[in-house]
Amino acid sequence: LASVFTVAEHSATLDAILDHRKPQLGGDYTAYRNHCYRVLNFCLAFGNDSDVELSKSEIAAAFHDLGIWTEKTYDYLEPSSQLARAYLAEHDLGAWSEEIVCMIANHHKITRFKAHPDWLVEAFRRADWVDVSRGRFKFGLPAIFVTAVMARFPNAGFHRRLVALSKQRFKTHPLSPLPMMRL
Repeated sequence: LASVFTVAEHSATLDAILDHRKPQLGGDYTAYRNHCYRVLNFCLAFGNDSDVELSKSEIAAAFHDLGIWTEKTYDYLEPSSQLARAYLAEHDLGAWSEEIVCMIANHHKITRFKAHPDWLVEAFRRADWVDVSRGRFKFGLPAIFVTAVMARFPNAGFHRRLVALSKQRFKTHPLSPLPMMRL
């Protein structure tokens, strides 16, 4: 784990990506933005602090759930991955595509991601679980840091929105209520 836990409060990359999608995010903009910042901070706290790892984490955070809003679907991993691929190609970062798409595709994986231990996938997976669990799962992060990140980037209805989307999905797809989950 990173030895110094400071809260990253600004990301030009993350904000630019989300600002571009603000019309599609609508009233969920702040809730999703704050979720992305919480995930980014938790991911960075797992020791991923090089400039390249920061950039990859910012991009993955911005896109990881975005397909919910852009494609209006709760089966959003592939749409989110496609958005990330397009962004990476447009910004001449295609060499990062495989890793970032893997981060997106596995961020709801229940078990540890063991392939490619040098990639950020496991750190990103844990970071999302810290946030989705509202800090119940910390994976070794200090409680004071988790609390500080959550205070700086309040929930703003994000978890309430996830519950509503889950209920809606269950009504239409009772045999596949959580298509984003992976073993």
